[in-house]
Amino acid sequence: MKKIITESESDTEKIGAIFAKNLPDGTVVALHGELGVGKTAFVRGMALGLGIECRVTSPTFTIVNEYVGERILIHFDMYRIHNSDELFDIGWEDYLRRNAICVVEWSENVPGAFDGDEIKIFFKRMSDNERLIAIMEKGEQC
Repeated sequence: MKKIITESESDTEKIGAIFAKNLPDGTVVALHGELGVGKTAFVRGMALGLGIECRVTSPTFTIVNEYVGERILIHFDMYRIHNSDELFDIGWEDYLRRNAICVVEWSENVPGAFDGDEIKIFFKRMSDNERLIAIMEKGEQC
């Protein structure tokens, strides 16, 4: 498990950009962490790392946002989803078949949606500005 401490929102975005730059298409990234720990900032960075220049916002109310640039990033927010059945109802499997990078905020709300092949990233607030980001690669155990 790789652990990184960031000291600002822009640091978190930079780490997201570095992380995403060489991700293979079709990768699923499951984000874990409480409200306000930097998950959306990390996704903004991922978009930049994937060559996407549009504005990235949390899809809390829309559930999913799609960003297209040099590559495709599909951004899910499961905050308002109560179980994996609801995710499958909105076409989760169809999104996966598109071979885009899929990143899921609040993935802990839909544990049955993942097949164990996802990258898990855990965010923890260390102070007002510092965040601990722990990246667990595919197949890696805690």
